[in-house]
Amino acid sequence: MKKLLILAIILLQLSFLFAQKEQAVKSDIPSVEIKNIEGEVFNTSEIDNEGKPIIIDFWATWCKPCIKELMALADNYEDWQEETGVKIYAVSIDDSRSMAKVQPFVNGKGWEFEVLLDPNGDFQRAMGVVNVPHTFVLDGDKKIVSQHTAYAEGDEEELYDELIEIVEKNNETGKEEGDKDKEKGKEKGKEKGKEKGNEKGKEKGKEKGKTKGDK
Repeated sequence: MKKLLILAIILLQLSFLFAQKEQAVKSDIPSVEIKNIEGEVFNTSEIDNEGKPIIIDFWATWCKPCIKELMALADNYEDWQEETGVKIYAVSIDDSRSMAKVQPFVNGKGWEFEVLLDPNGDFQRAMGVVNVPHTFVLDGDKKIVSQHTAYAEGDEEELYDELIEIVEKNNETGKEEGDKDKEKGKEKGKEKGKEKGNEKGKEKGKEKGKTKGDK
């Protein structure tokens, strides 16, 4: 009976640890089915940038501040990508009546972002967006670092600073992990060296013992 109780406690602790781990890596991006600019189904859980920063910008073709912000982002996008690896997802909330305008509008502006369509507002509601523009900055783990609504000239500079901060944190984390790996490597090297030394010592001891025995 005691053994069963102990086993039950261990299993409960393990399940709790696994749950904590899963929660730690869980993305802040809800899973919602919307559409890409081609009109194909796209699940928002697929928003990803391989561990690099992400910007999600909710906008509409009728929203002048949105267009000003996206134009500012477009002007800086190439440089930001080189420096931070950021990926921008521009999510249009144009409804089904004006959704057809989005693709020609984007093409006319020459935007290089990933453009998504949310005509029913499902992703908008899931992210708690009320008014546009509404911009989210996420880190490499897809965790929301900051968000802001509205747009004023110069806001993009704050976005850039936030991206740089994310990259610097990632670099620090990578360096710490690299240092840990180096230490582990050194320890393993020492252990192997010790083992080899012991083996050589044993072999020499056997040889000496054999030589004495022959004499």
